[in-house]
Amino acid sequence: MNKITLLVLFAFSMQINFAQNTCSTALPITPGTYVIDAINGTEISSPICAENGPGQTAAEWYAYTPTQNYTVTVTSDLLVNICKDSRVHIYTGTCGNLTCVTGDDDSGTIACNSGNNNAFLSRATFNAVAGTTYYIAWDNKWSSAGISFQLTESPFVPQPTAPVTFTSQTINTINSTYNSAVVDMNNDFLDDIVGVSANNIRIHTQNANGTFTVNNFATPTINSNFLPFWSIAAGDYNKDGFNDLIYGGGSGVTFMRSVGTTMGFTAVTDFTQFVFCQRTNFIDLNNDGNLDAFSCHDVDPNVYYLNNGSGGLTYFQSNNPTTPGAILLGINPEGGNYGSIWTDYDNDGDQDLFIAKCRGGAGTAKFNELHRNNGNGTFSDVSVAANMYDPVQTWSAAWGDFDNDGDMDALVGASSFSDGPHKYMRNNGNGTFTDATTGTGWDTNPSTSIEHIAYDFDNNGFIDVMGGGNKIMYNQGNGTFAPFTYGFDVSAVGDLNNDGFLDFQSGTTLRINSGNANKWLKLNLQGIQSNRNGIGARVEIYGSWGKQIRDVRSGEGFRYMSTLNVYFGLGTATTIDQVIIRWPSGVVDTLNNVNPNQTLLVVEGVTLGTNSFENFVFTMYPNPVKNIINISMNTANPVEFISAEIYDLTGRKVQATSVQNQTVNVDALSTGTYILQLTDSNNKNYSQKFIKE
Repeated sequence: MNKITLLVLFAFSMQINFAQNTCSTALPITPGTYVIDAINGTEISSPICAENGPGQTAAEWYAYTPTQNYTVTVTSDLLVNICKDSRVHIYTGTCGNLTCVTGDDDSGTIACNSGNNNAFLSRATFNAVAGTTYYIAWDNKWSSAGISFQLTESPFVPQPTAPVTFTSQTINTINSTYNSAVVDMNNDFLDDIVGVSANNIRIHTQNANGTFTVNNFATPTINSNFLPFWSIAAGDYNKDGFNDLIYGGGSGVTFMRSVGTTMGFTAVTDFTQFVFCQRTNFIDLNNDGNLDAFSCHDVDPNVYYLNNGSGGLTYFQSNNPTTPGAILLGINPEGGNYGSIWTDYDNDGDQDLFIAKCRGGAGTAKFNELHRNNGNGTFSDVSVAANMYDPVQTWSAAWGDFDNDGDMDALVGASSFSDGPHKYMRNNGNGTFTDATTGTGWDTNPSTSIEHIAYDFDNNGFIDVMGGGNKIMYNQGNGTFAPFTYGFDVSAVGDLNNDGFLDFQSGTTLRINSGNANKWLKLNLQGIQSNRNGIGARVEIYGSWGKQIRDVRSGEGFRYMSTLNVYFGLGTATTIDQVIIRWPSGVVDTLNNVNPNQTLLVVEGVTLGTNSFENFVFTMYPNPVKNIINISMNTANPVEFISAEIYDLTGRKVQATSVQNQTVNVDALSTGTYILQLTDSNNKNYSQKFIKE
């Protein structure tokens, strides 16, 4: 039991009370200010409501029951707590079966005035219903030192009805050390749940009937400093049809490479370099059709790993551009690199890089960075020119076309307000951005988070953002965002019941989207000439709403890996005029008059016309073909083709052969439609579709 002092301000007297250290004996409180001598009670074993995940070992518990409906604020953002670090969780329910209402880590604004200028105090606001008991738990995630906190009541402000609700589904077998990835792992394009432990990868494979099958795969024992404490990303970098994993650990990067024709993993042990990983990503850095890897480095320049085309990776650090084989990926020597996200902000067909920076503040500012992909294996730092050079302390930024004008905007989400608030940066379409925060709802959003992610959760056709305070900021389609609070924080996102609406996986609990009447479209991409996942592809859809766009990314927000499938909300639209997939290779697939509420598998090149090859390097004939494909050059500077690979329309390789006298023998193939991929003497790939009679 922990002794506390209750400040009864209205009576100008002091009452001594004893705070209870368990939920079941939580100290009843009313509006006022309270002092906790130390946080040393029973830890929180129920869901974590505030940001930054588990790690607490103790908590102090209080119970608040309003006499009428109020909007309530619980805060440690008080001058008496200056330079302290707190975290709070608010629950309803019964002890042992609690449900999150809200929580907060760092939404306070009182900055420390000694040692640093960061604000690490907490502020949580929620609507309280008369007669309902709310449990308030302060934990020791960051400190066991005592704090003061205040509970205030204000007139009840009803929250409008949320566009969608979420129901909870508990799966007790989701119990790995790290449960932070939702992505297809068995190549059926249904989102699975990935858990990682020191010597095991546990995959809950989604079945067509909405159930999950548990699969365990033994791995070599990984040191705790190399497990995905900070982040995890997925992508098929060895092109075997199954996704591989990259762990962002506190001391280095670990790759878990898939093996064989079924799921299974082997550890890549080639990399011993110290890397204080933050966000990790798979991305094709040099656009050779092979996935490379990238990791933010907290204390040194960022690092990346180039793929040699055979699944072999080579380590590079971004401040050493003269290293043989390196690409010019920025030369900023600073650390503080936290949230990397790859997106085509300038609509030139290649992926650019934004880096959210931590450790802001006077004298220690680390400005956010935007690096433009020049398309020739080099990148340019355009942070200042683009108006994205900003000291907002952020661990992640959410990128999406929030105004549906055909280019990517950014919500630079504050992880602390010590160096400025959230910023909504609208893309001007000319390589620059304008701060359009005022009046959007982000200027009045008091909640901070290390995680900010952009998806259309209500399928109204406008991209929403989830960040701090257990809130989804729903895009109203008019330049504003409306907050709706849920009982869970940012976590991995995917369609966990295959209904076209996006769900969350939070530890052992799935938050299943209830959906609504809005329509949707889901796309599964299968690269041939591009990387197999289609990471870096731009997908566009056109209809009565105008235009929507998505970029395929491995790694959103700060920590989690979310689905690689592409989701669009369509509102009430009954048809999609056109779907365009612009692959990293330059191949463009187009589908016309597409019906909503369906999932499309698009294999790269599948929609290419059989007689429309004028814009390509080569023509093949006859097409349809019975046995021998002849190859004819369409360019004044013909290339030399060395080898050929043939894929069926599911992306499965069915034949590999050499090119002999500009011909390829396909006599052994069954009747059907295929993709021919030719590789030239410079290891560049070209592809076209053909029909085998």
